Amino acid sequence: MKRWALLATLFVVTTCPVWGGQQYDVRGLVLKVDAPRKTMLVSCESIPGYMEAMAMPFAVRDPKMLEGLQPGTAVEFTLTVEGDSSYADNVRARAFENLELDPTQARRMKLLEKMVAPSSSLPGALAIGQPVPDFTLTDQNRQQVRLSQFAGKVVAVTFVYTRCPFPNYCFRLSNNFGQLQKRFKGQMGRELVLLTIVIDPANDGPEALTKYARIWKADSEGWHFLTGTLPEIQQISRRFDMNFYPDEALLVHSFHTAIIDGQSRLAANLEGNEFSAQQLGDLVETLLNRRN
Repeated sequence: MKRWALLATLFVVTTCPVWGGQQYDVRGLVLKVDAPRKTMLVSCESIPGYMEAMAMPFAVRDPKMLEGLQPGTAVEFTLTVEGDSSYADNVRARAFENLELDPTQARRMKLLEKMVAPSSSLPGALAIGQPVPDFTLTDQNRQQVRLSQFAGKVVAVTFVYTRCPFPNYCFRLSNNFGQLQKRFKGQMGRELVLLTIVIDPANDGPEALTKYARIWKADSEGWHFLTGTLPEIQQISRRFDMNFYPDEALLVHSFHTAIIDGQSRLAANLEGNEFSAQQLGDLVETLLNRRN
């Protein structure tokens, strides 16, 4: 029987009595959608007095509630429990809202995107299920790394720059990967590969990446810190809907963590930094289990 890890997702849970049962307001992350069976597998934290934190399937009565949901979608819904049965109702996706950027930075980011997009030669963002085009970058050991060399494996991709001073930005994304490395230690390099792509290649060359990899005690067989030319990184970033631009001595950037399945297709693209490392790991585990 497949094991689901306990989660520490960022939930808000309340309860209220209903006729013949109980209701719980829940927030979570979609791991899998099974429309024919009218179920969704969701990461959820503990509901006091009802269940512990775990990944579990939730049934819906109206299959239309599952439309538009995909792995990595943040959702909120009402869980109704009636005797020995339960179902999710009023399921709705939650768009990521970056509350950590100040209003001026947020407006500048949106303005830049609008200015660049119409005339940009950069590729469009991939949709879930699309094949991820191959790319080649240089890792912390000065080795050329091609995405295609990991065919058949689950690959997680995120974007950082090593000088980022904010603990909730690049540090959190790197820490998520550090936790993945611990959780899937026996599968690193063989079944799971982590790619951290830097968005500041002028400062983040192989030497800087070697030092950064040491901070995270990265296993170089399974966790590659990658750099390249700015045009190369811009091309790759746009595939994952990742945006960044310089702002004085820092970089203003969006947050994306993508998961590529064993068929080299985009399986999930998590926007933001609100999900937990355990939640991300649970999503990775669903894809690893699908391989076996």
